[in-house]
Amino acid sequence: MNAIRKVLGILWILIGVSAGIYLIYFQAVPLWLNGGNDLVPAIIYTFILAPIITLGMSIFGYYALQGDYSTKNGEKL
Repeated sequence: MNAIRKVLGILWILIGVSAGIYLIYFQAVPLWLNGGNDLVPAIIYTFILAPIITLGMSIFGYYALQGDYSTKNGEKL
């Protein structure tokens, strides 16, 4: 079970990084290039959503790699 948690931890980190890249490259950059009224969503994607999603999923994966989810009430399972 711990091996599955570690593999899924790596998967969560990869999903988090790829989600950040997707938000910035495929969503925000075209909006930055259009300008005008499209700047507000571009700013939200770039400076709010991408960091929150990337860091949140990556930290979750890091904790899974470290084995922090293999405990119950501070005791190792």
